[in-house]
Amino acid sequence: MLDAARRLADFGPPPWRSAEEVIEGEARTLRAFFATPPPGSALLIAEAPPQSPLGFLYLETLRDYFTLEEHGHIGIFAVSKEGEGKGIGGSLLRAAEDWARGRGYRKITLAVFEENRHARSVYEHLGYAPEVRRYVKVFPAP
Repeated sequence: MLDAARRLADFGPPPWRSAEEVIEGEARTLRAFFATPPPGSALLIAEAPPQSPLGFLYLETLRDYFTLEEHGHIGIFAVSKEGEGKGIGGSLLRAAEDWARGRGYRKITLAVFEENRHARSVYEHLGYAPEVRRYVKVFPAP
């Protein structure tokens, strides 16, 4: 799974985010999940026999900023090179939606790098819509 997570640094992080920073953030979340899964979290794994991982999706429970209503959130979503173009991503997203509905949530959210146009088009094709755009201003080092 860490190999698939490493691929996330290839898909549009802004210039102020290094590949190492992105990879370590995802790896830290996965290590924490395997050490002690947070309440309301899940890990969905797509694999082909014999246990060849094709992708995974880390799910967590968040609260809506405005309403405080709990909802599902896709924290990490990665498909391996071997899984690309085979419907693995769509299958994982549908399974995540089933997970969220099964928990009684009315919605599921995710974040995607602004420049990752391919992923954004897939999400929009599957019915996801942008809600907010986050702006960042990075200050020069002191």
